[in-house]
Amino acid sequence: MPVLIRSLFALCLFGVLAWCGTTQAQVRHCVTPDGQSVFTDRGCEAFGGVEQAQPRAADGATVEKKRGGGCARNIDDLLFEMNGAFDAHDANRLAGVYHWAGMSGSSAYNVMERLDAIVQRPVVDIVPVMPEEAPPAAEPAPYPAFEDAPVAEPAPAAKPPRTPIAVRVEQTQLGGIAAVRTVFGLQKHFGCWWIKG
Repeated sequence: MPVLIRSLFALCLFGVLAWCGTTQAQVRHCVTPDGQSVFTDRGCEAFGGVEQAQPRAADGATVEKKRGGGCARNIDDLLFEMNGAFDAHDANRLAGVYHWAGMSGSSAYNVMERLDAIVQRPVVDIVPVMPEEAPPAAEPAPYPAFEDAPVAEPAPAAKPPRTPIAVRVEQTQLGGIAAVRTVFGLQKHFGCWWIKG
């Protein structure tokens, strides 16, 4: 009798896992008008962006993105690798972009357990967090001009490109609809971008 119960339990568990695998949402890679990458299960138009299609080989199979040097050389590569880790529920892949430098063994075990718990939850968005933009400084009032002298408008200063300060991962609880938010800090080290806790 116990063998029959174990067999029925295993069959039910297999059915539940198969059902969960088919209901996973499709994650889209969107590029916003300012050039930022956003990974989401919603339509790209919600962000005013366009979907970035993954390159496909001649036979229609998706081509895996290749990164030079074995690390994320830019934020887009980092977000791509994070998205792949969440899509595969692979804590080891997410750990591959984590900044481990200077961490003790016990701390590393704790971080790895946390990463494993995080990658198991369904992903809604993976979004770079930009720094707050400072309000423009008040400009001094111009000197009055003579009636016949045209006043030239100053050219607007070019804004330097902003670099994200963190990556926000929006998820839902396993088996539920409650929202869960995880924010990873960013660290640039030896020319590569890493996440940190």
